[in-house]
Amino acid sequence: MDVSDEALAATGMRDRSSARPPAYTARLLIRCADRPGIVAAVSGFLFEQGANIVSSHQFSSDPTGGRFFMRTELFLRELAGPSATELRQRFQERFATEVADRFEMDWEIRWWGERRRIAILVSSYDHCLVDLLWRWRRGELDGDLVTVISNHEDLRRETEAARVAYHHVPVTDEGKPQAEAAMLELLAGQADLLVLARYMQILSGDFLQRVGMPAINIHHSFLPAFAGADPYRRAHERGVKLVGATAHYVTAELDDGPIIDQDVVRVDHRQSAEDLARVGRDVERLVLARAVALHLDDRVIVDGRRTVVF
Repeated sequence: MDVSDEALAATGMRDRSSARPPAYTARLLIRCADRPGIVAAVSGFLFEQGANIVSSHQFSSDPTGGRFFMRTELFLRELAGPSATELRQRFQERFATEVADRFEMDWEIRWWGERRRIAILVSSYDHCLVDLLWRWRRGELDGDLVTVISNHEDLRRETEAARVAYHHVPVTDEGKPQAEAAMLELLAGQADLLVLARYMQILSGDFLQRVGMPAINIHHSFLPAFAGADPYRRAHERGVKLVGATAHYVTAELDDGPIIDQDVVRVDHRQSAEDLARVGRDVERLVLARAVALHLDDRVIVDGRRTVVF
């Protein structure tokens, strides 16, 4: 199912950023070795360009020999319009030569209105997908949800009701390489972020290397002793007191990627296994939605096996 611009516009789901005045012109993310003068150099450069710093957050892992992280939102009217491409390019080139090269920074800049495209992988559990669809339709996610791929047909109606394309790619033990090849073909050049909304398949390292975008996963992190099938029943049998979830970036090592967000809910002996599963679904969808929003808002900087989240 293809979604036309006219259909999206009719439902108010196309380019929401253009419907409100810009709150900033650009977001600047920086990571580098910590040393004196970084904040002064960045703020001084922005002042010389005539930019107003709307917000700025910094973190140092250690003031002597640690890593420095910075997220800055700036407003500069000359660079705000869609016709300012050349001015933006010169701005970036000057920042690179005058600031970033001097401090050996890893940095990126994102301009207002550069909305990323979101693709979702899902199996038959609907809670995370439906929650993301709802938040997207309300304009709570600063991105465009463009496609859903599933190894089941179960959630087609919910997805297409939101005017999002739905693709069924079945997965078998023998045909997993072919399924991943089909998903790569569907995703090629179509998305900037991949979200695993309870996709109950392990993605191969080859797929993750070739997909060309970050991927975010959700799982029941606070039940580590109950990996595998039916974790909430076995957790209930052991009398757990906390049910939780973790959202993290996907790496080739299963469930070992940098953590973006976590949460827990306290439970007790009066709750059944079904109650625990219901509580778990609630915390999973909330944690995943927060993680996706944090990524889209450029609030996450990956540093090795961990993240700095502003």
